[in-house]
Amino acid sequence: MESFFSIILSCLIGVSLAAACGFRIFVPLLVMGIAVKSGQLQLADGWDWIGSWPALSAFAIASVTEFAGFLIPGFDNILDTIATPAAIVAGTIATAACVSEMDPLLQWSTAIIAGGGAAAVVQGATVVARGASTVTTAGLGNSLVAVSELVMSFVLSVLAVVAPILAGLMLCVVGFFVIRRLRRRRAKAALPLSI
Repeated sequence: MESFFSIILSCLIGVSLAAACGFRIFVPLLVMGIAVKSGQLQLADGWDWIGSWPALSAFAIASVTEFAGFLIPGFDNILDTIATPAAIVAGTIATAACVSEMDPLLQWSTAIIAGGGAAAVVQGATVVARGASTVTTAGLGNSLVAVSELVMSFVLSVLAVVAPILAGLMLCVVGFFVIRRLRRRRAKAALPLSI
């Protein structure tokens, strides 16, 4: 029973970090590295390099560079095309690193489907938000979107490490509201036009 609980907990941590990769690619990896370095997070075998000084330095520089790039209107939309596949890869890595005590096939299946999927969904939502901001504010509001994505990525990453159950609940609540909104939008689009 204890092993089952630790597997569920590690999956919650990994998928929450993966979802955070959808907001910002490198911030969750930086938070993971700091947590590993401080002994707050135990990763699966072979993933301890995430907490090494070279990795932490690279994640910190990449996080600052990524954030700065998203502050430039127009360039941020170009970055989104690169960020989408990179977020999926980062989400897969974050989940694979956190999920332990599993058969490697199950570990990587979980990482690709749940981790990569969570990162893809969140990244897709950020692309839509940035696109809407670009259209409605001529790109001037995109900096606000970039700052909110950074904050969400950081908060979700820290929650994933210190309160993974809360992070998982937060993801479920957000997922519920996103699905509900999509269903309402579809229902509204399906209504016949009245003359």
